[in-house]
Amino acid sequence: MAAAAGVSTSTASRALSGHPAVLPSTRARVEAAAAALQYEPNRTASALRTRRTGLIGLVVNSLRTATFHTIAETLQGWAAEHEYQLLVCTTGGDPAREASFLQTVRQHHFDGVVIAGSGANTDLVNALVEAGHAVVTMNREVPGSLAPSVMSAYETAARLATEHLLQLGHTRIAAIEGPPAVTSGRLHDAGFRAAMATAGVPVLDELVCRGPFTPDFGRWAAAELLGLPEPPTALLVTNHEASFGALPVIGDSVLRVPDQLSVICTEDEPFYEWWSPPVTTVDNRAALLAVGAADLLLGQLTTGAQDLPSRHTELVTPVLVERGSTAPPPARPPGRRGGVHGGPAVPPAQPTTSDSSGAKPSSR
Repeated sequence: MAAAAGVSTSTASRALSGHPAVLPSTRARVEAAAAALQYEPNRTASALRTRRTGLIGLVVNSLRTATFHTIAETLQGWAAEHEYQLLVCTTGGDPAREASFLQTVRQHHFDGVVIAGSGANTDLVNALVEAGHAVVTMNREVPGSLAPSVMSAYETAARLATEHLLQLGHTRIAAIEGPPAVTSGRLHDAGFRAAMATAGVPVLDELVCRGPFTPDFGRWAAAELLGLPEPPTALLVTNHEASFGALPVIGDSVLRVPDQLSVICTEDEPFYEWWSPPVTTVDNRAALLAVGAADLLLGQLTTGAQDLPSRHTELVTPVLVERGSTAPPPARPPGRRGGVHGGPAVPPAQPTTSDSSGAKPSSR
């Protein structure tokens, strides 16, 4: 290829790598020769020379929710802009699958990895950091991690949602939450209780359901709450995946939203706007989470592996998005007529309807 372009091998190499010292006319000649000969650079050899593979990993539990989908799309765009290839691993929240991918990241010398996963595998995360890989964790605490992280302000999200309902005049507020052993479940619950305490409104155990991040749990929890002799006048769903099951149960109930029941969720979804009425949410601003992770990653990639990264957590503040599913409470509570048409009679595995931390941990 160098011979076809009439230049030396070193000049051809510099031209293809974009070296600024190569004249534009020479670069054009080399690129034309490369195209004619269908030349493809040897990425393995390049990686050995530069100690860079151009590979970035992303660990997410799934791509079913708008949050993970937006994070993946945003990081994909960032990677393309900076000439990296993004490889996505979905784990279903399984720490073993996550561990397998993190081992792949190390064995294949990925330049970096963003981990929005199980919160486990501290040893593997730290081994990657110490080996010089750029590492960022997202949205789940990894105890003892050396990597910087970017987190949604879960406690703030639940507090904003609860304050919105309190300001409308609600006091009988129910919550469908994630498990207390998980970062988001614990912090959402703390924000909910803090807002209620500030307003002087007691939290009733019968109105708090905590369980797995699944639509099945959402269906069960909504049926339980709406089937109470005195159902709530407002429902806060901070267990995002549970909202996929809870909203259909609410839609099938005899309670009219928002006239008899106000509904608010955290983490926005496109279909929330299409539900009737459109669902009021506290948006976690997933795109900003991804941008924050990309900035932390780029900082490490730019400075190299000479020093360990600064271990710190950046919080992204959520925002209230008012739509049509919240309103002041009815003048007279709906009472027993609140009920639902059907709904699961047996709860899914491991939910709890108390404020205790007795719920067994589940994966998100």
